[in-house]
This record gives sequence, C-alpha cells and structure tokens, in this order.
Amino acid sequence: MTKKEINTIEVKVTEDFHKLSIQVSLNGLSFCVLDTIKNAILLSQSVIFKEQLSPFEVQKELKAILEKYDIVQRQFSEVAVIHKNEFFSLVPKALFDTNELPNYLKFNTKILANDHIAYDEINSYDIVNVYVPFTNINNYIFDLFGEFEFQHTATVTIHSLLNSKFNEKKPVCYIHVTGKEMDIMVIFQKKLLLYNSYSFNTKEDFIYYLIFTLEQLQLDTENTALKLFGAIDEDDEIYNLCYKYVKHVSIFIPSNSTYPMRTMDHESIDFTMLSTL
Repeated sequence: MTKKEINTIEVKVTEDFHKLSIQVSLNGLSFCVLDTIKNAILLSQSVIFKEQLSPFEVQKELKAILEKYDIVQRQFSEVAVIHKNEFFSLVPKALFDTNELPNYLKFNTKILANDHIAYDEINSYDIVNVYVPFTNINNYIFDLFGEFEFQHTATVTIHSLLNSKFNEKKPVCYIHVTGKEMDIMVIFQKKLLLYNSYSFNTKEDFIYYLIFTLEQLQLDTENTALKLFGAIDEDDEIYNLCYKYVKHVSIFIPSNSTYPMRTMDHESIDFTMLSTL
C-alpha cells in the first residue's frame, strides 16, 4: 500500500510541471503537452474538419479528442487556449479605448449583443488585438482545469514573427496555411504593415488574396519575399502558382530548439502552438 501511494504522488508531481496548449477553430483543432522540466513536447495531436463546424460542434470534437488521450484526467501547471477565427481587428494602442470594443469589430464581422469581446495587448509594438473568443470553449476548459490563459492566434503569430531574429532588408510577406485558411502577415524593417485572414477554396483564390494584398500595400512582386509555412511544401500546386507571380518564394520553417521533440516530427506541430509554449 505504501509503494502504491508513493507512485501516485510521483505521477502527480510530474504532471504539475506539464503545460497544455490547445488551439481551436471552426475548421479544426489541435493540442500539445509540454514537459517544462525536461523541455520536451510529450504529445501533440491535431484534426482538420471536413467542413466548417459550429462552435458547439467544435466543443464536442474537442471533448472527444481530449478524452481519447486522457487529457481530461490530468493536472497541468499551465493551460493555454488559442482562438483562431476571423472575428478580430488590430487597433493602434494610442487609439484604443476599452469602452469601444464593439466598434472596432462591427465593420469587419457581424457581432451579436451577447458576444463576449476580449483583447490582447502586444505591448512591444503598441498594438491591441480585439476579438471574439469561443466563449463555450473557454467555459468548457475552465470547468476541466480551472483558471487558464487564452489569446487569439493573430496575437501569437504577430508577436512571434516580429520578435524573430531574421534581419530582412526587403519586405516579407508571411502566409500561414492551415486547411483552407490563409493568414497573411507583412513585415518591413521590424514593423507590421498588415495582418489578415482569408478562407479560400482554390489555388486561384489563394493567389488572388496574395496579389491583392501586395497591391494594396504597393509592394513590388520582384522585391518582396514570400515565405509560406504550415500545411504547404514546395511540391504543392499553390507554391508553384505563387512562384509564377512572385520572384522570391520559399518555405519558411520556424525553429524552436528550446523544445525538442521526443517521438513526433517537429514540422507536424503547428507554429502557433509552438509559440505559446
């Protein structure tokens, strides 16, 4: 009996140093578990939905995958949730007012009277991201694990890429691809020129949004670097089409040597997930 009790205590202590990161969207979800003592990612899983779901259907899918991998039975030192959707707007900090949250969103998306509006401050760059999180997901996670932190995926991506050590002398257009979604971020001389998210069905849709973005920013396709990452590689038809319109195209592979993988491929874990660990 004594030995059994000791084993139980050891498991609990170990899990107290595990961090859980979850990303949810209407098109898919993913999670990973980090051992903060060994700096190792222990488990990572993701699923892409065949069609866009409702927030409550996403909650059912999340519940199923967390139960499948016994996540709901465990304790974590930290829990982070990332909300990925198009219900957001970036506001210069100098113009930000907490009393005006609905007004920042009303021109970009349809919001309901009972929608909870949150915001993330990207302090180093005087940007505030105003967005609508999936409230039902937040409530579900709170019921499971208690207090946790949540952010919007745009916040995580902007902060990570602006803080990167890459020293590009030309404008850089980053596009993160997940399923049929593309997040476009343009940086020049460590300044954010644009961040936007689009849904696309064909490779022609993809190239349209890319060219439209560059035209609006008056950027030359000859002198702007295009870096694609996420669910895309050099054999992808989208990559090949981009190469016809933009001179400098490459696959961007974010590095995160701080958290070595144990049994899974490093590239199989979403960039946004890695950036929250």
